Amino acid sequence: MQTHFTEEQLQDPGTARANEILRACVHCGFCTATCPTYQVLGDELDSPRGRIYLIKDMLENRRAPDRKTVLHIDRCLSCLACMTTCPSGVHYMHLVDHARAYIEQNYRRPLGDRLLRSLLALILPHPRRFRLALRAARIARPLARLIPDARLRAMLEMAPKRIPPVSRNDDPQRFAAAAPRLKRVALMTGCAQRALNTDINDATIRLLTRLGCEVVVAEGAGCCGALTHHMGRTRDSHATAARNIRAWQREIDGEGLDAIVINTSGCGTTVKDYGHMFRNEPLAEAARRVSGMAMDVSELLALLELPQGAPRGEVVAYHAACSLQHGQKITSAPKALLKRAGFSVVEPADSHLCCGSAGTYNLLQPEISGQLRARKVATLEARSPDIIAAGNIGCMVQIGSGTGIPVVHTVELLDWATGGPRPRALDGALDGAQERAGTGVSEVPILK
Repeated sequence: MQTHFTEEQLQDPGTARANEILRACVHCGFCTATCPTYQVLGDELDSPRGRIYLIKDMLENRRAPDRKTVLHIDRCLSCLACMTTCPSGVHYMHLVDHARAYIEQNYRRPLGDRLLRSLLALILPHPRRFRLALRAARIARPLARLIPDARLRAMLEMAPKRIPPVSRNDDPQRFAAAAPRLKRVALMTGCAQRALNTDINDATIRLLTRLGCEVVVAEGAGCCGALTHHMGRTRDSHATAARNIRAWQREIDGEGLDAIVINTSGCGTTVKDYGHMFRNEPLAEAARRVSGMAMDVSELLALLELPQGAPRGEVVAYHAACSLQHGQKITSAPKALLKRAGFSVVEPADSHLCCGSAGTYNLLQPEISGQLRARKVATLEARSPDIIAAGNIGCMVQIGSGTGIPVVHTVELLDWATGGPRPRALDGALDGAQERAGTGVSEVPILK
């Protein structure tokens, strides 16, 4: 694609990067075939190619974003399926992230939009605030039908029936390896996950220590910054990311780390991009180092000796989170691990398409998100699984709200198969599967 940025414009690092990305695009349109919003809406401007044209025009002419441009950029999930499909290697993620930051700086949204987005940024990255918000939403949920704004209704409906108690495993501390120590790793405990499902971090700690890892929860680490980053709130996202970088750098400089383990793939995609986010800042070198050490939990488990499990009776439908398969290019490891643990693994049709969660997307774009959820649930249920497995809390909440089949994190199933407790989401749901397996499963205490 031909661009016409001035030398003055190219002095801005974000614009210079956008120029590189735009020039790589050859207008082929392959991206439209795998773009979820184009599949749902059928509008060229709701495809990656269409959005690229809008972004180019906005940035090149240095114009204030108009309502039309903002509408179509807001509708992008950042699922990154287009990057998997693109034969020219267009790095759409960096382009759309820069466009969102530009919009945030140069566009005044309607008051309701500003308040809602500020509320999400104020609550979701902070586990304690999020817990309070979830409790309030549970109380107000019976009134959801009376609320005219679909986005506010979606926020109320998001509240789970059960809010888990706080897990002290998420506090800064060290967990010794239960076997001869092979690695020392830091676990990113996250933010929303700590309020929505504490079992995931508990299971991760049990499994990794069982396999010979010393696990550290670093003092000062928290939200990865993805939620605010994808809303264009660069100052907020960089502030939280910088705290993580400093926290993990202290561990690296102290007793050392072999990896920074992340069990929420949306967070993993962002942490692995810290090197780019901080490329022109004083933390650049530390950020590159942290990005280079970041691993999805399935990547680390693939390097460890996960015991070979006997065949089990449970059929697991594996949902590939977009941030894992497109953002991090991790496709085979989770399925291979589940099979090694003894589960029968199936995949849905069109597994490359997003479930509609996408961070805050299901709250900001509930209608489109709902259509994508219905499509994803239908393809998963068509495989008649006993369990749905995923590696991202957002996907788990999104899919779980549309099906009666239990949705469990991949690491919970691997923990269960290697001696840990049965995931609580499966209570009362697997009697038939266990009868087919002909085996019982004993439980062990949660780490404290």
